[in-house]
Amino acid sequence: MTQSPPRFSESRKQGPTFKPPQPSGLTPVLERNIRSMDLRREREEAQASREERVAQAITDFTGSMRFVYLHLAIFGFWGVSSYNKLVKLDQGVQAQWSQVENVYQRRADLVPNLVETVKGAAKFEKDTFTAVTEARAKVGQVQGNTSPNDPASVEKFREAQDQMSSALSKLMVVVERYPDLKATQAFRDLQVQLEGAENRIAVERMRFVQAAQAFNNARNTFPRNIIAGAFGSRFAEKAYFKAQAGAETAPKVQF
Repeated sequence: MTQSPPRFSESRKQGPTFKPPQPSGLTPVLERNIRSMDLRREREEAQASREERVAQAITDFTGSMRFVYLHLAIFGFWGVSSYNKLVKLDQGVQAQWSQVENVYQRRADLVPNLVETVKGAAKFEKDTFTAVTEARAKVGQVQGNTSPNDPASVEKFREAQDQMSSALSKLMVVVERYPDLKATQAFRDLQVQLEGAENRIAVERMRFVQAAQAFNNARNTFPRNIIAGAFGSRFAEKAYFKAQAGAETAPKVQF
């Protein structure tokens, strides 16, 4: 008996299953366009995200820089104000020192007339006249070459002036030996002028010390001392005029 060939449906069951592709409903060109648009949108979103991060970083940086600029402006304003104050006080010290030099110069200018007047009546007091003349010469050497910024020069100035005062005191002792000299009009005029010079010296010296003290207090106060230190000798600490003991009051010149 002849075996019949298998039916088509049975052979299909025994072989591999074949599923035909389902149509997407879109043409290949349209699909590429859609994918291209998706990629472009993704790139645009990524670009927007980067730009947003950059903008935020710029905003943060700008805020930080504003904070820095604000503090720099405050510090700059304070620095300028401190500098101007030191300049003003320094000029006050320099001006007052000039007054000190002026009154001492006034006293020195009286010395030649004083010596010549005394010489006429006291011809045998040569050593005393020589001491006064030499003291005046030393005063002339330091006059105008002294700065309140230089303590050493101020000390030399003080020593020269003290020597001048000592020489004048000795000259006054000589005058006491000559009563007739004390009675002359020329001598009485010199007496008034010398007394006035000594009084002005005491006053101007005191004012200089006050001006120097005001400057030093401002200069050494924190944080202004940072500004002063940055300019070196421009705002150096001022030297005080240290007079001899007992010189806080003007000496009485008696002939």
